[in-house]
Amino acid sequence: MIDFFRTLFEHVPLWAPRLIPATGVTILITASSFALALVLALILELFRSLKIRVIDRLIGGYVEVIRALPILAVLYLIYFGLPGVGILLSPFAAATIGLGVVYSTYLAEVLRAGVDALHRGQREAALAVGMTPMALFRLIILPQAVRVMLPPLLVSLVSLLKDSSICALIAVSELTLIGRVMMSQYFLPLHVFVLIGALYFSIAWPMSLFVRWLEPRLNRGRRMAAAGEP
Repeated sequence: MIDFFRTLFEHVPLWAPRLIPATGVTILITASSFALALVLALILELFRSLKIRVIDRLIGGYVEVIRALPILAVLYLIYFGLPGVGILLSPFAAATIGLGVVYSTYLAEVLRAGVDALHRGQREAALAVGMTPMALFRLIILPQAVRVMLPPLLVSLVSLLKDSSICALIAVSELTLIGRVMMSQYFLPLHVFVLIGALYFSIAWPMSLFVRWLEPRLNRGRRMAAAGEP
């Protein structure tokens, strides 16, 4: 064990110039695909708020189909399939779109749970005074639902960070791909991936701690609001 860590620490200065930029790519993929997923989820929930049966069924079918597909299959379909119809995407763009599409279905369910947690009377009162469904969603429902949705949204962000490692299979130069290249060069697979695991952990663990810190405070805020306390 001592020899293992000695070898690892000896190679850290040599590996760091390659792993640090790869960590930046991993963070960038996570942030961009999460932003895309959130935008798509908001659009889906906005159309759901219209309460039109055909639209609800189409959105429900989309969510079920995408959630049933492996993430890798979606990435392959985008990166290797779209060139067949003349659409060429870089590995980074394909990864962002693929992860964004997949996670939009999960975030859409988070948004739906947050919206359903609100009292139905608010919707009825707003519509009764002439507010449009889109204004109702934007001005009344969404701001209140954020408190309910924020912790599970952050948990989904952590999951997305870990799932971004799959993007190595479509040649995105993120942590996992760089680790595989380094493994074949140095023949120290365990050392390389212990270090990569530590880098993932250093990003994900603070986010998880923040969710644990945030959730009880949001819950307390909701209880105070429900009780009418200042």
